Formats: sequence, C-alpha cells, structure tokens
Amino acid sequence: MSISGLSCIFPSPDIKKTAGFYVSKLGFRAVEYLKSTEPHICLYRDDIEIILLQANTNNVLPNRTLYGYGYDAYLYTGNQELLEKELIEKEVIFIKHLHTTDYQNSEFVIEDIDGRWLAFGLKIKD
Repeated sequence: MSISGLSCIFPSPDIKKTAGFYVSKLGFRAVEYLKSTEPHICLYRDDIEIILLQANTNNVLPNRTLYGYGYDAYLYTGNQELLEKELIEKEVIFIKHLHTTDYQNSEFVIEDIDGRWLAFGLKIKD
C-alpha cells in the first residue's frame, strides 16, 4: 500500500476569480463542479491538483497570518528557471526569487490573488 498523491484545498471568497488567476497567470486548467453539493473548482497543471472551495468569508488567512510563518503550499518542480521566467512574464507577484535556502532547497515564492504564498522548490542533491 502506498499514498500516491495530495491535493491542496484552498477556501476562497470568490472561487471563479481565484480560478481565473490560476488559469491566466499560473497556467492551470480549471474544471468546475459548481452545481455539486459542495461547490468547488479543481485546478490542474502537470501532476498538481488544487481544489478551490467557496469560503463563507471575504478574508483568506494565509499560514503566515495564522501561525506567524509558513507557506500555504509547497510545489515541487524540475525546471525552476523556466517556470520563474514564465511567471515573471505574466507579472505574478514574487515574494522571493529563485535562491538556495538554508535547508538546501532551490526555491522561489509567489503570492496568489488571495494572498497565499506558494513556494516552488527542489531539493538540491548532495
């Protein structure tokens, strides 16, 4: 038996607006399930799935606000330079550009439309 995947769950005040950002700025594909019992939108890019849920509040509280630090998602990617360039060209807000962390990951961090911080990282091989 093995666990083979994970989906981030992001409550959002306006899931259609959030989905639009992920599609136009981050290159995801959106599939809407708005008439289901629990309305949501699934976002897909490569092997990543993010699920947007309709929040009952207008405020998203990212991890750094709730807990004092931390990203809201950590996505692993192989060609970081190319992805960073793509996101720069789409005028995505960068919190940190590509760098090496003190825990030996190569990563960059962006902010989504709801204020969440998404890290794109890769473990540097010893």
